[in-house]
Amino acid sequence: MKRVWLLILLAFLLWTLMFSPWTAPHLPFWWTMTFSACTLTVLSTVFSPGWWKHLRWSVSNILSGLAIAIALWCVFWVGNEVSQWLFPFARPQVNLIYGMKAGESPWLISSLLLFLIGPAEEIFWRGYVQRRLSLRYNPNVGFLLATACYTLVHVASLNFMLIMASMVCGIAWGGLYRLFPHRFPAILLSHALWDAAVFVWFPI
Repeated sequence: MKRVWLLILLAFLLWTLMFSPWTAPHLPFWWTMTFSACTLTVLSTVFSPGWWKHLRWSVSNILSGLAIAIALWCVFWVGNEVSQWLFPFARPQVNLIYGMKAGESPWLISSLLLFLIGPAEEIFWRGYVQRRLSLRYNPNVGFLLATACYTLVHVASLNFMLIMASMVCGIAWGGLYRLFPHRFPAILLSHALWDAAVFVWFPI
């Protein structure tokens, strides 16, 4: 378990560097995010090889992944409308999140999210962290701890909307993994598709 917590600590460090107002302006966000997500995935694979055994692709998993991504996008669309009604700071904070893609090619960002960042994050947070914590404690504790960590790594951004978005995503993907671990390919695909859709293809 020491290795699991060590990698979680590394995730906190990397996400703090990416999102902190004091360090983020000095780093190329999308390349730093790609490096961070892929590094965590490679290290988790070294520490606990075999996550790919859970990847059994099928038409059912592909369709489920697409459906999950669409449902989550709809949840965020509704959440955006409600949050703007409740919080005057909501839209400016959302705009700050979208400002991260300024000056970069939409094709580059969507490709990184779809093929590297999205899958790598899911492999690390659910395929490694939640799976290992669930084996060490129990599936419910593993889900709660992994979701809490996934949310808290975004706290350094000081962006309430980003923190809440990560919590909703963590609950959604972590909850699905808790209930349907055999559907991990669908969850992974939904993460990749949702990332590209909400940031580039169909921004909210």
